[in-house]
Amino acid sequence: MKLKITILLLLLVANHNIGQSQNQQTYASSITAEELKEKLFIYASDEFEGRETGNVGQKLAVEYLKDRYKKLGIDAAKADGNYFQNVPLVSVNPPKVSIKTDGNSFEYYTDFISITDAETDVIDTQDLVLVGYGIKDALYNDYKDIDVTDKVVVAIAGEPKNEDGTNIISGTKEISKWSNGRQELSSKRDAAKEQGAKAFFLINESLFKRYAPYYKKRDELGGESNLALDVDKKSMYGFLVSEAMGTVLLKTNTLEIDYNQKNAAVTSENVAAMIKGSEKPNEYIILSAHLDHVGMHDGEVFNGADDDGSGTVAILEIAEALKSAQENGQGPKRSVIFLHVTGEEKGLLGSQYYTDYDPIVPLAQTVANLNIDMIGRTDPKRTEGKRNYIYLIGSDKLSTDLHNLSENVNSKYTNIELDYTYNDENDPNRFYYRSDHYNFAKNNIPIIFYFNGTHADYHKASDTPDKIEYDLLENRARLVFYTAWELANRKDAIKVDKAVE
Repeated sequence: MKLKITILLLLLVANHNIGQSQNQQTYASSITAEELKEKLFIYASDEFEGRETGNVGQKLAVEYLKDRYKKLGIDAAKADGNYFQNVPLVSVNPPKVSIKTDGNSFEYYTDFISITDAETDVIDTQDLVLVGYGIKDALYNDYKDIDVTDKVVVAIAGEPKNEDGTNIISGTKEISKWSNGRQELSSKRDAAKEQGAKAFFLINESLFKRYAPYYKKRDELGGESNLALDVDKKSMYGFLVSEAMGTVLLKTNTLEIDYNQKNAAVTSENVAAMIKGSEKPNEYIILSAHLDHVGMHDGEVFNGADDDGSGTVAILEIAEALKSAQENGQGPKRSVIFLHVTGEEKGLLGSQYYTDYDPIVPLAQTVANLNIDMIGRTDPKRTEGKRNYIYLIGSDKLSTDLHNLSENVNSKYTNIELDYTYNDENDPNRFYYRSDHYNFAKNNIPIIFYFNGTHADYHKASDTPDKIEYDLLENRARLVFYTAWELANRKDAIKVDKAVE
């Protein structure tokens, strides 16, 4: 009798698991190339004017997304019922800056550029503080025993090495964020600000040669403004300088900065909807994609069909599939948030505001982030392997559980070639740090970044809906759906076993 009962129970469990698998496939099959195409031809149409942050097209985009969720019967993620999370931004026009020291006058674009948003002011100091590499890390700290509050600090490029040539921070030949291009700039700037510095100079010849011509060309073409989060109460003056100017700074203590800035407030919004979990509503899975693109230039609309119209409509389709499951009494056990962020093209601003200033749900209760940014095309650099692929980035960075879950889901349901080329820390593109998932990852929230790679139409007016390979978009969206389903319904939340400080 006991044996019969045991066998019966095993059969019931097996049937339940089979049923669950079949249910997943039923809902996943509702994500179709036809519906993705229909949505994308609207979202990436000329009517939306390239969806530039703060402009008319972006406002049309957020209204479209809100209306889609309302029609699906999916509630706003915010407790007040508003689908929009206002992201305070400021338009930062090119500043007028004069810098002098010891009788030397330095020229904007030739010797230095400004890398921060700051208020008009005059800084006159006789106390420059040299902070070496300008690194503040658990393994190496240039600020140890140095008080730089309200002082002007000067840092040099790179990071320290061991005698054997390995980097002190990584312990290997791999560079860290402290010497990795744009990430070096932001990391060292932020470290100086956190230590209370009044102004910050980074001497980096290669970065200066990269950025200065771009800034100059941009400003000559009409002074196109940048956008920044309008949240910091205390501004810090930051500058990227040439090696020639840096040589002077390293030999002096006196400095005069005359900084003039005119800014203007900009309104923009993240869009957030949520299906509440049936059993664990206070644990959250966040699916994200950026809603913005680069707007219009010289009368041409940059539609951004792949970047990131493809990710946006994929989330809409996934949301519809999960809502159908909920209506059939098979909704996710954990809550799923559909987060469309603004200002990605301006520096990951919408996701940064969400994680750093105003998370709609507690970060500590956020289990994972699945970020979709460009999944509708084929990378022409892929000369080998299947057409049906996706670049997967970050799945193993923080959670072994997440990586294994992702692999298992793909093997079971979609059989996409998972290409980890850009997951390599030595990859010069550093894509792990270049899309909205990174703002979650830096808070030790496990992430997966889904990406098809760049192509000839990247950030061009020719990135149009007719170029999208909708069969690939369908299969990739289904992969994200299956992964989200497993994350939302597994018994235990995935573990973070590789947390970073």
